[in-house]
Amino acid sequence: MITSPHNESIKRIRHLQDRSKAREEEEAFVIEGLRLLEEALQHGWAPELVLFTDDIDQRGWDVINGFRGQGVLTRQVSPEVMAAASDTQTPQGLLAVLPLQGQPQPQKVDFILLVDQIRDPGNLGTLLRTSLAAGVDAVYLTPGTVDPHSPKVVRAGMGAHFQLPVAKIPWESIKEMINGLTVYIADAEKGIPHTEADLTQPLALIIGNEARGAGEKAWNWADQPLHIPMPGDAESLNAAVAGAILIFEVVRQRRLR
Repeated sequence: MITSPHNESIKRIRHLQDRSKAREEEEAFVIEGLRLLEEALQHGWAPELVLFTDDIDQRGWDVINGFRGQGVLTRQVSPEVMAAASDTQTPQGLLAVLPLQGQPQPQKVDFILLVDQIRDPGNLGTLLRTSLAAGVDAVYLTPGTVDPHSPKVVRAGMGAHFQLPVAKIPWESIKEMINGLTVYIADAEKGIPHTEADLTQPLALIIGNEARGAGEKAWNWADQPLHIPMPGDAESLNAAVAGAILIFEVVRQRRLR
């Protein structure tokens, strides 16, 4: 059992939790809790290390034994050590370090989400979860967007990372990814109402920053702006909410064609 928060493995986990640079350099990230570890096991992700406390329930032991069957290193830790390693105030007794392997990029795309400089981890995680639910082929993040593997994004994504291709790439590479797609860009006021756009064709949808909207490069490459009509007095919608409305408008139109 690991009983000291000064253990080298625990120090490394804290660095991975706290610093995007550490995640990039070590090509690893951390997940916590029964739900996320179950998702990782189900979708074939092999952790470098799994930590657990002895108060986990039977589902927790099933996860531990599942990873042990794959030869994954598991270590019991004291509650104090789990608290030191955790990014949450109430740790669930399960934590894993995973490689930044990502999902393979799709060979053919019909629906891509571009996230441009969104900074709130909860918004990005919700957009990832929504994209998975809607069958989006891939999500590409522009420079300036929050790290998709930060603890809060991973928690909000609720397992989307294990099934959905997500990549943070430069604009030059994004241009190649969206070649041949109609590029729609979300705006608070500009463009046509979202229900009047033809979203049945192969497309990329750009959701921009919470406060400023999409940046100049995104606008330069957009074919058509969209807005969500708001009969009330609100100035704008939360980025994740607006993204969900637009993403599922694509789903609605394609189900009707």
